[in-house]
Amino acid sequence: MRSRNACKTCALGMGGQLGGMVNEAGGFPEVCKKSLQAMAADMQSPIPESFWSKVSIAQLKRFSPRELESCGRLSQPVLWEKGAKYYRPLTWSEAIQRITRRLHSIEPDESFWYFSGRSSNEAGFLLQLFARLYGTNNINNCSYYCHQASGVGLTSSIGSGTATIVLDDLDQSDLVFLIGGNPASNHPRLMTSLMKLRRRGGQVIVINPVVETGLVNFKIPSDFRSMLFGSPIASLYIQPHIGGDLALLTGVAKRIVESGQHDSVFLDQYCQSSQAWLEWLRDLRWEEIEEKSGVTLASINQIADLYSRSRRAVFAWTMGITHHAHGVENVQSIANLALARGMVGKEGAGLMPIRGHSNVQGIGSVGVTPKLKATIFKRLEDRLGASLPMTAGLDTLACMEKADRSQLKFACCLGGNLYGSNPDSAFAERALSKLQTLVQLNTTLNTGHVHGLAAETIILPVLARDEESQKTTQESMFNYVRLSDGGVPRFHGPRSEVDVICELGEKSLGEQSVVDWSRMRTHKEVRRWIGDVVPGWEAMEEIDRSQKEFQIAGRTFHTPHFGTESGKAELHTHPLPSLRGDRQWLRLMTVRSEGQFNTVVYEDADIYRGQDRRDVILMNPQDIRRLGLHPNQSVRIESATGHMDSILVRDYSEIKEGNCLMYYPEANVLVSRHVDPQSRTPAFKGELVRVVAAD
Repeated sequence: MRSRNACKTCALGMGGQLGGMVNEAGGFPEVCKKSLQAMAADMQSPIPESFWSKVSIAQLKRFSPRELESCGRLSQPVLWEKGAKYYRPLTWSEAIQRITRRLHSIEPDESFWYFSGRSSNEAGFLLQLFARLYGTNNINNCSYYCHQASGVGLTSSIGSGTATIVLDDLDQSDLVFLIGGNPASNHPRLMTSLMKLRRRGGQVIVINPVVETGLVNFKIPSDFRSMLFGSPIASLYIQPHIGGDLALLTGVAKRIVESGQHDSVFLDQYCQSSQAWLEWLRDLRWEEIEEKSGVTLASINQIADLYSRSRRAVFAWTMGITHHAHGVENVQSIANLALARGMVGKEGAGLMPIRGHSNVQGIGSVGVTPKLKATIFKRLEDRLGASLPMTAGLDTLACMEKADRSQLKFACCLGGNLYGSNPDSAFAERALSKLQTLVQLNTTLNTGHVHGLAAETIILPVLARDEESQKTTQESMFNYVRLSDGGVPRFHGPRSEVDVICELGEKSLGEQSVVDWSRMRTHKEVRRWIGDVVPGWEAMEEIDRSQKEFQIAGRTFHTPHFGTESGKAELHTHPLPSLRGDRQWLRLMTVRSEGQFNTVVYEDADIYRGQDRRDVILMNPQDIRRLGLHPNQSVRIESATGHMDSILVRDYSEIKEGNCLMYYPEANVLVSRHVDPQSRTPAFKGELVRVVAAD
């Protein structure tokens, strides 16, 4: 926590050259429980070699996500082959040889390459470069299963797919909309900014189907008064139905316009399609908005009243917005509402998607996407002096579906848990098991190492960020690039991701490769390439000399000139989606617990929601009574995709009637592969489920 390394958990950002517990604005001390849990996981002892001959695959499949994480650190490559009962250790040389042999035996487009947000920009850039030189654009990252809808929606509205603000803007705002998220659990450091906002007289509007305890009142460890007495967070708490956000946000915009609180000058001068949007709003019926949102006109008026009094508003959201079949439209509706009063393009106001993993945004920035941006593509070809593949490439779910059709043979996962991240767990297991080779680079065990195993599954142990012998970089959700010093490996065995990728490049592409992979083992060289080919990252070339972390150019909008071709923002109209569900079928939201980070579960209890286990369904008491159930009853949960048995009913008045809550990733077995057509993000929220008493 004292080292100069970026935090390993959320993308809000902490650490780097200012020190472990310092944010990019210089705030100290910044620390959260998840940071400590991630550090503790990396400080575990290595898994002993005897483990692999004692614990079978069948036994490992019975381990919970928490139990797998707690087995210890991966310290040696291991291999499972179809028909075997156990993993077996193998040497690094044998592991690389097996991978190289498989790559030589298949066509490049029979492979796909998946990246998590735990890796560095250097490793991400190198592996996507290797995959393209190998000959495929089947390159994708975990954002397809989380914030891809934010990137697509924001790009279509303002011409840039990331936050329009910097951290300092939060300190100048007088209102924050917090929509579809629970940062008290998943991004705790954001709560410091919200506490300070409330103390200086600002307001926080929370929009969430569930009343989350930490969004009502939160104790911040770094603040003595808050730790003793707690800090009020929400000024106004509104509960739409799951899937009702688009109708609600549109309703607020309609009320703002009806009351004459919109900025007509801003709309005329800096926005496209403003007249069409205003006319569309006027024609919407309030009855439709109330019905499809689950929110009354009186509550919508409350939101509009607070917003109309704001001079500097920030709009923040998480996957409660993006995990829908209309996720992009949700994001566009947020942008519409912000633009209606000129809240984009000035200091202290703007749009802020709250990113999950610490470098998920950076991985995308440095080229981990099926189709490279035109400028990066041209610069990279110029630097290589060679042509890159022109195929469209496949997104994450498309790769999984092609694997299920036995049309892909090889997958490489740079961190993460691809199996655990997928909707429709039965499909994910089946698809991955049809691969010939699955390679996973990780620090600890997860469910993806025991479910959905390919004919040949290889796990490669890699170093944690604070064990790297060379510096690495990470990008926060505020478009700020941090420099991490690394440290000393805790034990022998794991290797640097960059080192592993370079050896794969040398052995797979051979001496004729247009890249000198031996030079790329030096992280400085990789950073020079990134600075040369990625727009806005020019400072990367000097970061080793200057030691100065930097804001990426061209993404922060403090003036109303946007990244679109016209320089103007674009307003969007869309039909309001009908509300799904009835008296027998509840709308399901899958969520993370307080003791969890993404698919990694550190503890089974969920303190904030008062739950002592994860095999539960949280239901409104009125739904429990209407369905003839009772608290703690064992039930079967059914969806059109799958089912779960022996689930306990929990009385939870904090969730809006007609909706229910279960824990991710276990409940993924219920979630269909239905996606938002614009972003290809699966609809993890809003799945319809039926709760049936167990026989």
